[in-house]
This record gives sequence, structure tokens and C-alpha cells, in this order.
Amino acid sequence: MTAADGRAAQADQLAAVARAVEPIAELAARGIEVLLTHGNGPQVGNLLVKNELSAAVVPPVSLDWCGAQTQGTIGFILVNALEAALGARGVQRRVAAVVTRTLVDAADPGFTRPTKPIGRYLPEDDTKVLVEHGQVWEDRGPRGWRRVVASPEPLEILDAPAVSALAAAGFIVVANGGGGIPVVRDVEGRLHGVEAVIDKDLGAALLARTVTADLLVIATDVEAVMLDYGTSRERPIGDTTTSELRSLAFASGSMGPKVDAACRFVEAGGARSVITSLDRIAAAVDGSAGTQVRKD
Repeated sequence: MTAADGRAAQADQLAAVARAVEPIAELAARGIEVLLTHGNGPQVGNLLVKNELSAAVVPPVSLDWCGAQTQGTIGFILVNALEAALGARGVQRRVAAVVTRTLVDAADPGFTRPTKPIGRYLPEDDTKVLVEHGQVWEDRGPRGWRRVVASPEPLEILDAPAVSALAAAGFIVVANGGGGIPVVRDVEGRLHGVEAVIDKDLGAALLARTVTADLLVIATDVEAVMLDYGTSRERPIGDTTTSELRSLAFASGSMGPKVDAACRFVEAGGARSVITSLDRIAAAVDGSAGTQVRKD
């Protein structure tokens, strides 16, 4: 939730959230049951910069704590903004945010071979104190060094029962922001947060399957999945099937995870998934916009 040009001051984030909730409020005003999740990349990135600047004085905050903090902050402003947007439409609905944990496997290969780059590039000398705190940094050539972390497979949304209970009580729920806080279970059954980043789209698909949602809508910055994106042959994909999408190649750092998440949801029994831009969500729910994904 940042300005279109990437600015992430508090005022920019508040304005971005106010715009983002308008189509969501429209859906709720039509009587559609909505469960909302969100990304948190820029906000976590800001916390990482604070970690880097203060590492010699204050121990860095781990990624699971960063995820929890940003879930709380973004959830807070989403609840306020969505309640205001609903109130402006004369809709009396309660909204709640759930700080959500996602179980991952401690033996996931990502923990021994972290590959997910996060945060900004730094000169090698600036990374030394961070490495001393246990972080993994890699030389990325002329741009400098960058931190890499695990991006494990999400296995279970642990707080899904709370989400379902709130929804059953009439709340619109904000949950599982940023894919959820990654946690592992030790041999005694206790949960521990871990240094990792869960893909937010895969987390959303898992949450949607867990609460038996009918439809998964993935909002992005384009109106539909594009073939030959960025070329003169660029064209949108409208109605499609999971097997058709699986047969195509998409960039792993952008559309790839969204396509994977949309397919996973349908393959696991969901009726339909849609990938579209935020301002086209209402039309996408009606089936008239975006990339509509169904099972073969």
C-alpha cells in the first residue's frame, strides 16, 4: 500500500489504502461476503532499512516480527478506511483485522539455501554488522550486496479458525497480510517465528481454500494476465483454464506467483479465480473483466 510512484510516507499509505478500499466497499454493499488480505513488501522494506541504520546500536528485528508489525499497522489502517467507505454508502458492517501466522516446514530447503532477495543493496562493509547478527548477504555485482532469505511453502494458516469465526459473526475480516507470519513447530509442538518471507499470493490462495471461499481475486497493476507482456504483441488472457495457464511461462518475480496461486486455488476445489487490477475487481467478480481461471 504505497503511492503509485512508490512513495511510502504515512500520508501516502493512508491515501493509497483509501483508494484501494473503494471497490471492496462496493462489493460489500452488494451483499458479497469479503475476506481481505494484502501485501506488505514496502513496509517490511522500511523496517529493514531501520534495522540496517541502527544495527550497531539496537539489535535488528527479525523478519517474523517485521511481518507481525506490518500486519498490525496495515490491518489498522485498512479497518479504518473500509469502515469509512462502508459508512459513506450507508452500510453498517463491522471490520476486524487478525494478525495471522502461517505454518511452514523447518526442513524446507529454502532455509539451507535461501534465495529470496529482500531490501536494498549495500556496500560490503555495511553488511558486516548484519552478518554478525546472523543474516545472509550475497554479492550481487556492481549494485552491491543484498540480503537473501528463505521463501518456504505455506502449509497451514493457523489462525484461519479465528478468521472463520469472525466472518460467521458478520465481520469483514482482514487477515494473512504478506502471506502470514512464518512459523515452525518444534519437536515439542511449540511454535516459533522464523526468518523467512512467504509469497503473499500463495498465502492468499491457501487461506481462501482453508475457509472454503468460492472465489479468489488477485489484484495487481494490470487488468489481466498478458501474453508477450511488454512487447508489441502484448495481449490479455480472458477466460482460461488451469491447464492452459500452466502451459505458459511467466516471470517468477511478478506474474508467475499470481498465476500459480490462481491455479492452485481452482485445482484444490475453488470454483473460480480472477487476476485483475484493483479498480476492475467488481467487474471481475461478475465475470466480465480480468483473467478468469476455471478448472478444465
